[in-house]
Amino acid sequence: MSLRKPPLSDVHDARGASFTGFGGWEMPVEFDSIQDEHRAVREEAGIFDVSHMGEIEVSGPDAEQLMQKLTTNDVTALDAGDSQYAMITDEDGVILDDTVVYRLPEAEDAEFLFVPNAGHDEEMEARWTDHRDEWGLDAEVSNVTHDYAMFAVQGPDAVALVGDATAETVRDLSKFEAKYASVAGVRCWVARTGYTGEDGFELLMPAADAETVWSALDCQPCGLGARDTLRMEMGFLLSGQDFDPDENPRTPYEARVGFTVKLDTEFVGRDALERVKEEGVEEKFVGIKLVDRGIARHGYDVTDADGEVIGEVTSGTMSPTLNEPIALGYVPTEYADADTNVGVVVRGQSKKAKIANTPFIGEN
Repeated sequence: MSLRKPPLSDVHDARGASFTGFGGWEMPVEFDSIQDEHRAVREEAGIFDVSHMGEIEVSGPDAEQLMQKLTTNDVTALDAGDSQYAMITDEDGVILDDTVVYRLPEAEDAEFLFVPNAGHDEEMEARWTDHRDEWGLDAEVSNVTHDYAMFAVQGPDAVALVGDATAETVRDLSKFEAKYASVAGVRCWVARTGYTGEDGFELLMPAADAETVWSALDCQPCGLGARDTLRMEMGFLLSGQDFDPDENPRTPYEARVGFTVKLDTEFVGRDALERVKEEGVEEKFVGIKLVDRGIARHGYDVTDADGEVIGEVTSGTMSPTLNEPIALGYVPTEYADADTNVGVVVRGQSKKAKIANTPFIGEN
């Protein structure tokens, strides 16, 4: 099966980007260097094409009820223009995907927009449609992923950069607030959200107008490589890598995103998660810093002081900000406290490491 391409694939190719397959998409992994792109976001501003993210619109009289029953957070708490981070779980409370849910202004055709991860849009469209029909709800579910492009502008200068290109005021948006605004003459959904730990916006616009908006936001173009190192420094989960319903099934409490679970609402997996919260978890998602030289990668074993395997690395890199090897993974709860001594097996050799708080940078 051929890979899907973002609307600006040719523009990125002309700029000299290198590409990689991710979630069924061919996306830019690097424009100049991961180090330069990472530094730009931490110190100035960078722009990412994240058009591989899915977009599902939900409308109709029972749209709120459908969203409430299929996500773990409380959508009834959202006013128009608000958003929230949520999990999508199965009956056992296992995370299928994580998502951001937006409540759209009342004047729009749809009431909600939610954003599944790359390659999950068709799966989530089917899940929403199947449950709607099973429950007899009156709601329309539309997969509009290919109708839109999505960019993320992130970094200390991002707010000023987007603000200067926008007709309406967006600088006063709070975190997880959004509104429609004209960016370079293009009507965009502008949200104060992101995946880097820096301030900034994510912008959604018609695919046909993507180049106009991209060209108007003059800053360092960034690929998925820098997006990955940035999110790892913050300890953010990556769907399909830090959790996977088939290869690495995890509940929100294991993944340390229990704050997204509102047990006073009714959703698929609620009863299972109530039991998990009452009983506690055996393993937790943690940060890891290597003491010895080496880089931990996905799938590497985490060991105790005696060399016994106790867990597994799910993500790892050399932190461009710290210039230290960092990793994320799961260990038994008794090993999950910061500064606990562990080991990581790197290419057959045991390396000394310590459990670390996340985020790795800034306050933790």
